[in-house]
Amino acid sequence: MKKQIILIMTDTTRKDMLGCYGNPQMVTPNLDKLAEEGIKYENTYTCQPVCGPARSAIFTGTFPHTNGVVTNCIAMGDNVKTIGQRLTDNKIHCGYVGKWHLDGGDYFGLGKCPEGWDEEYWYDMKCYLNELTDEEKVKSRQSSTSYEPGLTEDFTYAHRCSNRAIDFLNRYKDEDFFLTVSYDEPHGPCICPAPYNTMYEGFKFDDNPNFQDDLSKKPFMQQLWSGDDINKPIEMLNKPSKQLALFLGCNTFVDHEIGRIINVINEQIPNALVIFTSDHGDMLGAHRLQMKNAVAYKEIANIPLIIRGGEKGKTINYPASHIDIAPTILEYIGVPVPKILEGKSMLAQIKDTSVKINDVVFTEFTRYEVDHDGFGGLQIMRAAITEQYKLVINLLDSDEFYNMEKDPYEVCNLINSDEYADIRNELHDKLLQNMNNTRDLYRGYQWACRTWRKDKKPTWENDGYTRQRENEEYEPRQLDYDTGFPMKNAVRLKTTNDKKN
Repeated sequence: MKKQIILIMTDTTRKDMLGCYGNPQMVTPNLDKLAEEGIKYENTYTCQPVCGPARSAIFTGTFPHTNGVVTNCIAMGDNVKTIGQRLTDNKIHCGYVGKWHLDGGDYFGLGKCPEGWDEEYWYDMKCYLNELTDEEKVKSRQSSTSYEPGLTEDFTYAHRCSNRAIDFLNRYKDEDFFLTVSYDEPHGPCICPAPYNTMYEGFKFDDNPNFQDDLSKKPFMQQLWSGDDINKPIEMLNKPSKQLALFLGCNTFVDHEIGRIINVINEQIPNALVIFTSDHGDMLGAHRLQMKNAVAYKEIANIPLIIRGGEKGKTINYPASHIDIAPTILEYIGVPVPKILEGKSMLAQIKDTSVKINDVVFTEFTRYEVDHDGFGGLQIMRAAITEQYKLVINLLDSDEFYNMEKDPYEVCNLINSDEYADIRNELHDKLLQNMNNTRDLYRGYQWACRTWRKDKKPTWENDGYTRQRENEEYEPRQLDYDTGFPMKNAVRLKTTNDKKN
């Protein structure tokens, strides 16, 4: 059987923007059908809830703090290899159609195909703009374009991405391949034609306790982020608006475009592995916050993940993470998973949903974007999440701990609760260990010595280890500082000849 994988991504799709995740008001028939025919993950977390860093984890299999894309508009280093490069080097044809956001350019990208991907099918947003007249470029960035009578789906980025992806599928249906289709939609400006542009007029989400969160027991940065919304009544935070209606309409439009691709898959390569996810969500007024930033709230961090190609019609509640997508793809294709990857293959779980891959998953934040002075600037956050609990360490602020079983809306911050101290501290230890295991360049005693963790004392040596990089597929083994010879153990106590003498 051919090894064929299609990864489909959208930008800024929350779980509750899909009907299959329990919101019948959302019109997403194609993704709902995909979930019926595959596996739906309830507790999948992005590695950083902002575009570039989220994508960096998906396509390198390493956290943003490892691959260097800790904020938007920072490029990966030359020694950071994507899954496209790894597969291409193993004779697997790799196509990438759509938004990339990993080349260090601005929002649209550089229009240049990176190593490991088929140049003929490369189509980032700069390529799309290059096809447009100057007048059309402006129209493509204005929400009002969606209401122009002459607008058709042919004009949209989503439709043109689908066309290229369909051409790739028809052309290479008899070969092994990995294809990514990365839509910008439903991200603003939410360009979509009728009837999608007006189909959600009058819609609002169901009221819930997190719209009433006054943030009084939350980090100061959240209070600052909320701005004027902090004092607004719930009916002002959760209400119908033209902007929300267009956003959700664009979400249904991109579901339609995804349906075009799924139809071709069903006709040409029905046994292919199909993966759908989104990079992050949007707060949309929950907790009195808008857009995304350094929080681990489920509205932006707990994203949809649907996989077809294993068991059918199943739901998995175990924690899952974007960090596991790359090793899953490699194992499925039959390429050895290198040591440097920081996730685990989910393939066994896809075949048997009773298998548990993760007890805990991790997410992080460093900065929203290099270009922006706003959005809070530097906001260093690390979080550890289980099926029931969530610990969020805000390095420059106060921390958070939630029991999501009793408090699914994450309103009650239990960080100082004696009742949960043992569970909180155990999760804290796992977070610190993950920072060490992944060589988090921001690790230090400050993460351990929190006001609520009295047993942790600062030390200049921290844990006292050196943790050298292992990437022997593309680099020679790093050298031991003390000997100049290739290191024997990547992790070892740091003792130098100078200290010995």
